[in-house]
Amino acid sequence: MDLNTVTEVVRHPLDPPGADWRDGDAWLAGGTWLFSVEQPSLRRLVDLTALRWDPLVPSRAGLEIGATCTIHDLHSFAFPDDWIAGSLLAKSCEAFLSSFKVWNAATVGGNICLSLPAGPMITLTVALEAQYELWAPDGSTRTVDALDFVTGDHLNTLGPGEILRRIDIPAHALRKRTAHRRFALTRLGRSTVFVVGTRTPGTSDLLLTLTAGTARPLRLAFDTLPDASTLRQSIEAVPAGLWFADPNGTPDHRRHLTKHFAEEIRRELSGR
Repeated sequence: MDLNTVTEVVRHPLDPPGADWRDGDAWLAGGTWLFSVEQPSLRRLVDLTALRWDPLVPSRAGLEIGATCTIHDLHSFAFPDDWIAGSLLAKSCEAFLSSFKVWNAATVGGNICLSLPAGPMITLTVALEAQYELWAPDGSTRTVDALDFVTGDHLNTLGPGEILRRIDIPAHALRKRTAHRRFALTRLGRSTVFVVGTRTPGTSDLLLTLTAGTARPLRLAFDTLPDASTLRQSIEAVPAGLWFADPNGTPDHRRHLTKHFAEEIRRELSGR
């Protein structure tokens, strides 16, 4: 779509890029959503790809993902053998409401900052206990837990001119066992629910991440594997107002699917 209110594209932003932030600005990375709908309030686009942030940096500490890393690069990443949760990277990329062609432009940071309930990069990073590094226009930085970043449908904790710089996934989360379940109305459709369970090898813990069915990500943490009744009650305790409603599903439908998939995940990770 033509953005006919935009009068300037900044191809070589300042460092830090928010130092010249103005009302009417928008960060431009892949642009797959930005150019898909009208943006009447925008006057200027600031191109982040010119900063050439490293897309993927593995280390002993874990995996650093640059905000401008494309979905294609993340999907193609060859993770170390001991990162048994690494398969979730590709599975999350495949949960996009898009074809593989879009993956070459769409970015990890863009999907997170769009902050839709069905954002699969949100699901991935919350499930793997990631931290986000945010840059403010004054040059200061802060770190936010992925769980706390998205606050609602299309809402997050970013301030004016603030930017997501990178995502840090800790190595201990990448070494966990995982199980996931996802439901969509069509094969390439937007997720109605996306549930991920992780379990530390050698322990009986369970971390259950609920997304897409709720307006913001939720995490249910258990020190020991719960029984079916306890797990069901934990999901039923989610406030009614947090269950999401759109043409892909009603709150009741999403709650039902989440309970069903959560029990399947519990059984899978219990070894039964």
